[in-house]
Amino acid sequence: MADTATTESGVLQSKRNATRYQILVEIAERQPAVSQQEIADAIGITSQAVSNYLQELVKQSHVAKLGRGRYEVTKEGVDWLISQTDELRSFVEHVSSDVIGQVEVESALATGSLTEGDRVSLSMREGYLHATPGGAGSATAVAVTDATEGQEVGVTDFDGVVDYELGSVTAVSVPMVRNGGSDHVDADIVAEYATDHDLVAVSGTEAVAVARRAGLTPDIEFATPDAVREAATKGLDVLLLSVAGNLSAHTDKLRDGSITYEVVDAQTD
Repeated sequence: MADTATTESGVLQSKRNATRYQILVEIAERQPAVSQQEIADAIGITSQAVSNYLQELVKQSHVAKLGRGRYEVTKEGVDWLISQTDELRSFVEHVSSDVIGQVEVESALATGSLTEGDRVSLSMREGYLHATPGGAGSATAVAVTDATEGQEVGVTDFDGVVDYELGSVTAVSVPMVRNGGSDHVDADIVAEYATDHDLVAVSGTEAVAVARRAGLTPDIEFATPDAVREAATKGLDVLLLSVAGNLSAHTDKLRDGSITYEVVDAQTD
């Protein structure tokens, strides 16, 4: 039987009490017919260990034995569970608000000189979060590092929402080489599309060939569906040149992210 000090300590300080807590919860869910093996499997200990704990819990009046394989959590057991659950809840709230909330730090580009503790306004430009001295914007935060203009700065204690629109994706399907490849794409049309987009992304060798014929330098090479979606999520319009075999993976990812896209025809007759 556990000594008084162990019994009174909380589940966060005592592994034994943590196991008692788990066993009581399992009994409460299964009572009155209780399988020791099911409890053992559920919490990762042996059936014999469960039996030993049950004997202890009965002796402490936290569990009543009603017969062979039949147990019930008593009022004392319920009260103990509630007290331990309240302790756990308080600890989780402390971690969420006081610990995690304090260490949640994002990076932004400083638009001017900043000192730790300065209030800043946040904006999204060119796909990157920017921090401007002063708290006049729709979204603000507090700098946690010093920074000069153009340098990254850590920010936390966010308030408000950064106001910007999602970007969109225009996709050009490029045939695989066995189906004609880059020769079947009009490079002039591709170059014209590029003028209305922030980034050019290429996926596949044939797509690279089209970009070069169009006089374009890709901003995203070996473009993955995640990379293209991330760019659009940050407010950038992307021209995606993708070999036909890769295109569906991109469009699936864009749909999952609620990103607007269109597939345009730039193939030659």
